[in-house]
Amino acid sequence: MAFLLVQEIKGPARRVEIDAATFVIGKRRTNNLILDRPNISREHCVILQRNGGYFLRDLGSRNGTFLNEQRVTADTRLRDGDRIHLGDFLIVFREEAGIPASTTSTPAEGKPAASASGPAPAAVKPEPRLAEKPAAPVAEAPVTTEHAAVGAAPAKVVTAAPSSRRIPVELKRRLHEVILERLDLKHSDLLQKSREELWKQAAEVARAGLEQIRSDMPDWLTPERLIKEVVDEAVALGPIEDLLADPEVDEIMVNGCERVYVERHGKIELTDKQFTSNEHLLATIRRILAPIGRRIDESSPMVDARLADGSRVNAIIAPVCLTGPTLTIRKFARTPFTIKDLLAFGSLSQQMADFFKLCVESRRNICISGGTGSGKTTLLNVISSFLGANERIVTIEDAAELKLWQEHVISLEAKPPNIEGKGAIPIRKLVINSLRMRPDRIIVGECRGGEALDMLQAMNTGHDGSLTTVHANSVRDSLARLETMVLMAGMDLPSRAIREQIASAIHIIIQTARLPDGSRKVVEVAELLGLEGDTFVLQTLYLFKQRGFSTDGRVQGDFVATGAIPRFIEGLRERGIHVDLKMFAPPKTLATA
Repeated sequence: MAFLLVQEIKGPARRVEIDAATFVIGKRRTNNLILDRPNISREHCVILQRNGGYFLRDLGSRNGTFLNEQRVTADTRLRDGDRIHLGDFLIVFREEAGIPASTTSTPAEGKPAASASGPAPAAVKPEPRLAEKPAAPVAEAPVTTEHAAVGAAPAKVVTAAPSSRRIPVELKRRLHEVILERLDLKHSDLLQKSREELWKQAAEVARAGLEQIRSDMPDWLTPERLIKEVVDEAVALGPIEDLLADPEVDEIMVNGCERVYVERHGKIELTDKQFTSNEHLLATIRRILAPIGRRIDESSPMVDARLADGSRVNAIIAPVCLTGPTLTIRKFARTPFTIKDLLAFGSLSQQMADFFKLCVESRRNICISGGTGSGKTTLLNVISSFLGANERIVTIEDAAELKLWQEHVISLEAKPPNIEGKGAIPIRKLVINSLRMRPDRIIVGECRGGEALDMLQAMNTGHDGSLTTVHANSVRDSLARLETMVLMAGMDLPSRAIREQIASAIHIIIQTARLPDGSRKVVEVAELLGLEGDTFVLQTLYLFKQRGFSTDGRVQGDFVATGAIPRFIEGLRERGIHVDLKMFAPPKTLATA
């Protein structure tokens, strides 16, 4: 009979018999082994008995199943002593006849499933600690060998690698006090120093003050790591500083001080980062808001902001958020993406890229539609690169994110109300004001409300070539959403008049989507031809046709042109502008069908 030795970080090990041919492990209450922790999936993995052996299979878990430090991607046979890592748990597989079942705390057949989070029965003898194999650190605190199983070799101490251990809060607090005392941050002219200069100065002070606490530092803790973490918390953004510097991280989600998630390659995963307290997290949020003049408190518990590199920030605190301060950062590339980058990512085709450039140069009004996180702002930024260097461009955003390379750019940003609830300047007022600024092009980062009416009127009154984005799940839904947002302006216009405004203002609609594998793609490009009765007439120009998934779970498909020629092309040719019609040519399979 095989069994498992299950140990959570800082917890004792306990023994669980594998008493089913299909032994499911996860947080679901009906599983054979219940590991009720946030970084464990509901059905995380399964141990299968077949052909006289035991095999481990991952069940599509969020954080993966690791066997002897290698991620499990296929059914893998288990050997005696194999180590399985699931989130914060280490599970050792044992298949030894020399260890009697009398030392087990596993329930007999027919009793409730074992739970890693529940208390062990009082009458059960304490379980043995897990033995360690070299180069497989897991636990955070040393584990004793006080209770050994009969017939088993003495268990070794399980030690954690320095990078997996958390520095004692009291130790960081003491060094932090040294930095505050010697650096005197409150009286320093912080505006006269760059972030790098301030960090370097604080690190030097911390290094000098390290002698005061060196005797209390554990052996596994290096001075460099302690200094970096403390200085990051003192003058930077603390635990998320490394995540901001990681180019593979697209989004950072902080759910209270103890849960920090990230999105990598379209997938969300839990990190080992933590804030020392909710007060520390709240102080970090206020540090982000201070340079841009935003505030957050009980009277104004929600805020949108941005980092210096343009990354989008949203924060929400009590009393409206009951789980503690919540911080969401959507990162933007330090160097803005170009059309070549999107082609390399497989986000669009060369035909689409050529067409988007033609639309911008011929002053078509473009609306980019898509769901949250589908790449609308990124695509808007890339398409904006086709604008001429000699054009006067006005960008209007709720939080400034666009990075245009042209020199003649005026960036306008909406302003929230002050502490008295006054002084707010919404996007709609900025759109109206932009019409008096002699713009060649108007770019509205995102239409969310009544500003849609003013944007449409600008497009209809000589400001051709304007661009904007809207939240919608399809091309036709984007038109319905524009109609709804115009009604939010409070002008009480008839539906027919609104649709006529939309039909005459919008020329091209680009639909983006985030696919199941996390990739972002342009899934449809359509031309709005006008109205037929009360119905919008659309002509699809390009589509992304999905064929399935590759063996590694990536979406496979093709960008295809439908063969339709946009109506405005004829007008360009009459004006003597050459247009290469190859950009509209359908695949050979369609042409010969």
